[in-house]
Amino acid sequence: MDANHNGRPADVPVARAAAPADTAAAGADGDTIPRLAALAALLADETRAGVCLALLDRRSWTGGELARHCGVAPSTISEHLTRLVDGGLLIQERQGRHRYVRLADPAVARMVEDLAAYAMPPTRTPPTSLRAHSASEAMARGRTCYDHLAGRLGVAITDAMTTRGLLRQDAGFALSPAGVAWLTDLGADLTETRKRPLARPCLDWTERRPHLAGTAGAELCRLILDQGWAERIGTRRAVRPTPLGRTELERLLGIRPADLDPPTAI
Repeated sequence: MDANHNGRPADVPVARAAAPADTAAAGADGDTIPRLAALAALLADETRAGVCLALLDRRSWTGGELARHCGVAPSTISEHLTRLVDGGLLIQERQGRHRYVRLADPAVARMVEDLAAYAMPPTRTPPTSLRAHSASEAMARGRTCYDHLAGRLGVAITDAMTTRGLLRQDAGFALSPAGVAWLTDLGADLTETRKRPLARPCLDWTERRPHLAGTAGAELCRLILDQGWAERIGTRRAVRPTPLGRTELERLLGIRPADLDPPTAI
């Protein structure tokens, strides 16, 4: 067998780089990669991550409030807020001298909560102060996850709805016809939109189990707060069932008061 001047057998073809099988897909990836990197960069700062977590309470915050919450100077928070607004994660409104910001939409809130659940360590680090411990326990017992209920309260309601056949988790995650009727009778508006499913699971970062989100979760949260079955506590997202709420949740869903309390240490 003859050899060419590079030492290869003359009858063996030189290997060539294969052309992309799907140039359209390659182009799409080319657009997605920098966008994903830019999104990661936005949340790769502790102050900006803290801002997004704080705004999961669905309120509009001023720059000064967020600066105090994150423990940074007003000038520093202003730079971070500008980046988050420019990046599409926040929207801003001005009233007089104040600039108010909030999460851009439920999709951003869902992403932030999902990332928080993913980033949560298997075992939580014990709080370093009594105040931090109290705040952490209050958030674990019950909180709002943007516009639906989370924590022990949210998971207990989700479990009770599943037990009573109002929510199906055996094949996906969906309200049953009985669940739709039950929520409608309570006064929920279950109008669906293309941007939001009627019901979806949201992984709870303290309970490590799903709670109800989507249109049904938002409406149930609204009803529970509007009817005084739960109340907000403190300046964060923590909520707790009221005495009336404990009575109603047990009557309607069989949720015992003990189901909403922290587990007793043995």
